[in-house]
Amino acid sequence: MTDVSNTKPPVWFWIIAVVALIWNAMGVMAYLAQAFMTDEMIATLPEEQQAEFLIVHPSWVTAAFALAVFCGALGCIALLIRKKWAFILFVISCIAATIQHVYLMVTVEDVSPVMPLMIIVVCAFLVWFTKMSTAKEWLK
Repeated sequence: MTDVSNTKPPVWFWIIAVVALIWNAMGVMAYLAQAFMTDEMIATLPEEQQAEFLIVHPSWVTAAFALAVFCGALGCIALLIRKKWAFILFVISCIAATIQHVYLMVTVEDVSPVMPLMIIVVCAFLVWFTKMSTAKEWLK
């Protein structure tokens, strides 16, 4: 029988985990910037970006954004310490990000679907990657 603690992940596992943490840290920073942006700060932005902040979204969209980025960041930390519970965090993050971005793509005019789709794909990849890592016994 294989001892899980002796099953070492390859170097590319660590590279993916660190890049994913950086990606999710940028998401956390984007959320915090949006959550704590004052009217004075918004006024200094270019007009196109100001328009984005003037759109009032339902509170559940903001909650989905927070859930997506914070569960994603915690999932990356769990991945780096090789814990199986990273999977459930990434599933929650993926569901929340998908709900948030589908809502934005449907309701906001002139939104390029590239970034929202890329975010959803990265979330889905992290769910798959964590499931695969668990199957290979890299996570305990």
